[in-house]
Amino acid sequence: MKFIDEAHILVRSGKGGAGCVSFRRESHVPRGGPDGGDGGKGGDVIIQVSDKLSSLLDFKFKKKYSAQNGQPGGKQNQTGFNGEDLILLVPPGTVVKDKQSKLIVDMAETESFTLLQGGIGGKGNTFYKTSVHQAPEIAQKGMPEQEMNISLELKILADIGIIGFPNVGKSTLISRISAAKPKIADYHFTTLVPNLGVVKIEDGKNYVVADIPGLIEGAHEGLGLGIQFLRHIERTKAFVHVVDASPLATHPPLKSYELIMNELKKYDENNDLKDQFAPLSSREQIVVFSKIDVLEPESLNEAIKEFKLATGISPLCISAVTGKNIQELIYRAGEIVYPVKVEDE
Repeated sequence: MKFIDEAHILVRSGKGGAGCVSFRRESHVPRGGPDGGDGGKGGDVIIQVSDKLSSLLDFKFKKKYSAQNGQPGGKQNQTGFNGEDLILLVPPGTVVKDKQSKLIVDMAETESFTLLQGGIGGKGNTFYKTSVHQAPEIAQKGMPEQEMNISLELKILADIGIIGFPNVGKSTLISRISAAKPKIADYHFTTLVPNLGVVKIEDGKNYVVADIPGLIEGAHEGLGLGIQFLRHIERTKAFVHVVDASPLATHPPLKSYELIMNELKKYDENNDLKDQFAPLSSREQIVVFSKIDVLEPESLNEAIKEFKLATGISPLCISAVTGKNIQELIYRAGEIVYPVKVEDE
């Protein structure tokens, strides 16, 4: 199934049904009087979260959505049927914006939201009957529909985001610490969509990790896949920053770390005016040196020393192949998600 995380659609509520002009015409009932019923209400447009969805694929091919119109009123004071609401199902974490990119609602904070109200039905001529106006021949039209162009933007919900260059071992890591089964191969952009995995710490305690694909130098400017998926880590509490420490890595560990951090900072600069945007570059990180099973101890110690001297950070050295320090990483990330509360003395 293709992963779609952005869609632009037109939505329209239903218009209210017209009121009816009618008079009773029954034998042996002189001066029957007005009996025109009210029109029905138009359907609302409702955005609703569905846990069964993980993509905005349903909105890729259909661009216009309309709620049902209210039915007109009838004779014998019959009220028209209300129009059916239009319910748009979206995955958790979907953000709804108007055509000026202004936030309307974040569906991470609510399960259902009425985006547009349907038009109210018009009054029939019965409504206008008075003691001095006993045969009104007027009725209201229903209220018109509302229309809006909106954008839907999916930001996946995860506690920890796994970031780093392609082929540093992010997919292998998420497959090792969770039940996720991402595609793994030795070429750039093996991972084309964010992968989610649930990591279990103990009974009743788990957290969600997301493998964010496509970060390369220049991602903030649209190079590679990075700009497309950087938004998905906006909700994460912290990052596991994976750095390839093997001799076959594209860059030395320190250089790789600095390049990715620069991309995060540039992304922050491009988005700092957005409402409630929290900078990515200042979030808590666990820096991980991966693929240490192919390194000689002396080379690894030298890389660690250089990295710590330049950044002040002691990286956690792991091997997804041998399992070295994988459990340590799971617990460290868990401590961020479930911080230990320090009780006042």
